[in-house]
Amino acid sequence: MPELPLAAVDRIIRKATGIRVSEEASKVLTDHLEELGMQVAREAAVFAKHANRKTITGADIRLATKKQ
Repeated sequence: MPELPLAAVDRIIRKATGIRVSEEASKVLTDHLEELGMQVAREAAVFAKHANRKTITGADIRLATKKQ
């Protein structure tokens, strides 16, 4: 079951495009965003661990997204 609400993803697509969005399109983007988010979180955890921290910071997330 997706963690991101479909309605929020639908709003993101409509805000970016200004056109109607099918439920299937929202579901597909939700799946993609969740997978991307997991990859970023795993990479950010590596940075936090390298810095001997148990907390992922915003800086870790920014570094992980730049690496992608």
